[in-house]
Amino acid sequence: MEDETQDSRATAFRESTPGSAVELPYAGFETFLKRDIADVEDVAGADVAVLGAPYDGAVSNQPGARYGPRALRRASGWLAYLSGYKGGLTNIRTGHQVDFGALDLVDCGDVPVFPMDRETTAESIAAHVATVAAQDVMPVLLGGDHYCTFPSFRGFAEGGGHDTVGLVQIDAHTDTVAESALHGEHFHGSSTHHIADSPHTDYEHVSQVGIRGYESPDFFEFADESGLSLFTIRDVERRGIEAVVEDAIAAAASDADAVYVTFDIDSVEPSVAPGTGTPEPGGLSASQALSVMETLGTHDAVGAADLMEVAPTLDPTDNTSRLGAYLLTTLLEQQFAR
Repeated sequence: MEDETQDSRATAFRESTPGSAVELPYAGFETFLKRDIADVEDVAGADVAVLGAPYDGAVSNQPGARYGPRALRRASGWLAYLSGYKGGLTNIRTGHQVDFGALDLVDCGDVPVFPMDRETTAESIAAHVATVAAQDVMPVLLGGDHYCTFPSFRGFAEGGGHDTVGLVQIDAHTDTVAESALHGEHFHGSSTHHIADSPHTDYEHVSQVGIRGYESPDFFEFADESGLSLFTIRDVERRGIEAVVEDAIAAAASDADAVYVTFDIDSVEPSVAPGTGTPEPGGLSASQALSVMETLGTHDAVGAADLMEVAPTLDPTDNTSRLGAYLLTTLLEQQFAR
């Protein structure tokens, strides 16, 4: 009886006190956009199911991306808070009214990872993403290092029953290394190679945006011969980000059943987003990065997405995780909440 009394007092307080339904960004459970927790087996009917992959056992430089999922969820709380206390939002960049109530999103928590076992971790990611995709729900993966994209892509293709899936990769690096004498065949620099070598796609359905830094001596010849659609940071500077992204998704979606978007936060200029393990100077601005997601979000072909390589311990300002949360939210609001 005492519990029932306490419950009724709490309910009465919430119902009689304006603002009590608005959760502060630093309060409550840390789920993406402060949405309900759901079991991965029971997401049917939702638009989006978020999963985390707190794994960075395949990095070649600085670790820390294992803490990315938690940081991205925490940062997304600000956007949920704004929407709650303002009663909806207007995206000033796009001019669109945003109704997060129209976005049916659930958070399935983190998939099981095995810090010393990359292969089992990969199978875990693939299995959980496939389970979401099989329910006709868009999986969104919070990374984690970029190797996690390979099993996530595979899980989306297999769970969704797709014969061919295109890949749009926003990145500083191509991740096309087939084999490294130092790192082997499976590390975060090989994920796109394994995706293109899978039964679910090939390089003719892969588009890369924002590539810069250094690659192997014959990389441009490889790109031409393989059919990879390559858009370097210089292409972005010359043509503009919107035109480049439009061409990138058109190439990836051609004759494909769906498109998977992977956004490596190191595609962004490291003075803007320093919290990542392999930074490269001269990257996308925050505004350009947001434009990427605004553009991709208007395309129905996009069926899955991830945000990778956020290492919050390398950025005491939290700007990197904050930008990452804005990027994913921008993609989802364009697709479901305009």
